[in-house]
Amino acid sequence: MPSWFDIHELPMSAGSPQDESGVLKAVENVHAMIDKEVANGIHPDNIFVCGFSQGGALTLASVLLYPKKLGGGAVFSGWVPFGSSVTERISPEARKTPILWSHGMADRTVLFEAGQAGPPFLQSISVTCEFKAYPDLGHSLSKEELLHLESWIKSRLNASPEKDS
Repeated sequence: MPSWFDIHELPMSAGSPQDESGVLKAVENVHAMIDKEVANGIHPDNIFVCGFSQGGALTLASVLLYPKKLGGGAVFSGWVPFGSSVTERISPEARKTPILWSHGMADRTVLFEAGQAGPPFLQSISVTCEFKAYPDLGHSLSKEELLHLESWIKSRLNASPEKDS
């Protein structure tokens, strides 16, 4: 199923095959959007990348492979879309970008186990991750998740060391 990158099977599990080259091409597109915002005067600490499902997987890859620390990345019902070879490309600055990861335990499209594998992976590469599980949530976003995202972003905007005028 092509979109940002190919998905070879559904439901997605922790062991599903990955389209690393497709992910890396999609990351270039996201990085171009981030670079445009930075060129327009937005400080990277005030840039947040958020995505659902495949967009969540792309969010994770995009913030981890961006050369600078960003304000944060929010992954909703996503997964780790690459293998260990890509982790060597993650800069020390990018490892400072905090991640919010939310996943519904009743998700039958991107299985909960795929989302649950994210935080230990992030911990292994020294990336801060807040993980929230939603017991009755399937493959969708809930109002509760969005309200938590709003407060999570607001707390980081207020904590940004450098503010744009």
